[in-house]
Amino acid sequence: MFTGIIEEVGEVVQLTSGSSSAVLRVRAVTVGQDVKHGASIAVNGVCLTVVGQHSSGDQAGELELEFDVMAETLQRSVLGGLRPGRRVNLERAARLDSRLDGHIVQGHVDGTATVLARTPGEAWETFRFALPPELARYVAEKGSIAVDGVSLTVAAVGTDPDGTDWFEVGLIPETLRATSLPDRTVGDQANVEVDVLAKYTERLLAYGRPSTTNGGT
Repeated sequence: MFTGIIEEVGEVVQLTSGSSSAVLRVRAVTVGQDVKHGASIAVNGVCLTVVGQHSSGDQAGELELEFDVMAETLQRSVLGGLRPGRRVNLERAARLDSRLDGHIVQGHVDGTATVLARTPGEAWETFRFALPPELARYVAEKGSIAVDGVSLTVAAVGTDPDGTDWFEVGLIPETLRATSLPDRTVGDQANVEVDVLAKYTERLLAYGRPSTTNGGT
């Protein structure tokens, strides 16, 4: 479980792809301080398990953390496209004795969103993302969403004349400074996790109803 409050922006060292999986190595300082083998780290919002730690030697306390990435994760996220030098958002698992400053983030990415536009403001920057229809129904104005692991408040939602569903979020200076989201340009994709409460609500309301795909009405 995570909060969506990014602790550190790490750097991809290597991504080694196999036939249906990959091994990701990320350079970090802060999140490696008390991380043990088997610990959970959110990398751009994806919950991954630490399977190895290696001393980087570039600066004091810097480590290279190694993760196994399975096929399902590669399919649903943008991790498979990471390259050495790419900045990634990192967060350790939440502690039960601390405040929940963001929102409940599981690290189970639902899919990806595409940057449609970036609009600078007086003290912030507005990002507009396109969403696939199967995710758009879970996103509501003033609700919560995690983009590349960053807990954000949805400022607006809408649908373009061509049927493209979109949502907007406002990034304050601190978010622009402390995360990798400013690296995203128009056309880039980002990992998205919708509010888990919305998914459970839909499941509860639909449970027990006849399926329209199996002869129901």
